[in-house]
Amino acid sequence: MRVVQFVSQDGSRRVGVVDGESVADITSANPGISSVYDAAQIAFDSNRSFENVLTDAMRGAERINYAGLLSAPADGSAAHLISPVAHADPHRVLVSGTGLTHTGSMQSRDQMHTKNTAESKEPQSDSAKMFQMGLEGGKPVQGKRGVSPEWFYKGNGTAIKGPGETLELPAFALDGGEEPELAACYMIDPDGTPRRLGFSLGNEWSDHETERINYLYLAPSKLRECAVGPELITDFDFTELQLTCTVTRDGKTIYDSGTLFTGENYMSHTLSNCEDHHFKYPQHRVPGDAHVHFFGTSKLSFSSRDWKFAPGDEIKIESPGFSQPLKNTVVAGSTTAGQVINVRKA
Repeated sequence: MRVVQFVSQDGSRRVGVVDGESVADITSANPGISSVYDAAQIAFDSNRSFENVLTDAMRGAERINYAGLLSAPADGSAAHLISPVAHADPHRVLVSGTGLTHTGSMQSRDQMHTKNTAESKEPQSDSAKMFQMGLEGGKPVQGKRGVSPEWFYKGNGTAIKGPGETLELPAFALDGGEEPELAACYMIDPDGTPRRLGFSLGNEWSDHETERINYLYLAPSKLRECAVGPELITDFDFTELQLTCTVTRDGKTIYDSGTLFTGENYMSHTLSNCEDHHFKYPQHRVPGDAHVHFFGTSKLSFSSRDWKFAPGDEIKIESPGFSQPLKNTVVAGSTTAGQVINVRKA
């Protein structure tokens, strides 16, 4: 099932299910379901599956042309798509990620932080060592806890952008950096049990130039906006998926990733191991909270390009057969963000 969220022309938020070339407007027939969050809570309360709730809610729902929603600008001039992940209180969405999960990610990170030689037989950086730990212990047998993967915090729901929205290049940033990957959406049910609603295309926008200075700067380099959408796929088994990422400037392609592979078949950790280590912390299992977690990419443009991201650059992440593309345009952040922040006494 392919689930979307959108804003109608009157400004109301709605949830829909992609049905061929149209979207079933769930909210039109069920005013009490105006978001993915609403549908999830109904599923928990009625002890039904998330998909079952949405399937039942499709009966009698109005149909909307999907192509129109996809092409509509995110400026509010027409009904348009938003991120399929949301919470009435965006501060109750925790956005996080797991890195060093793909071979290519280790190579890119290693190039940032060390000068490996062909003669070396041992991993030379902490990144390479952690990736090796994943290869050796990231896929435990069912019921056993494997080695912990890298984990990072990106922010709360205010950092999430939807399809067609802009990604900010802050004035204090040294660069921008695309990270095409899969993200998963979770809700914590009333019993404190994490429930996975599905997966979506994601751009885990970062600052690799800052990270390259010192790997201890990875944490602040991740405190950036990110993009998720346009669809939430509820039935993907996370074994294998092909992605491509392109960056265009003034109508010309300045970066093409080629085919990228993701999913467990191309990772050093299983999905269950990544989820176990994220949700083992009690503060990550607060009933009513939502989580968006990124699972890493196999390739970054940063390792090979001689340019930096600039306002106007469009980033497109595609995966035909999985979801419609995720497109976002880079914009300059407020110039005041580059100034010193003076804290005032309360």
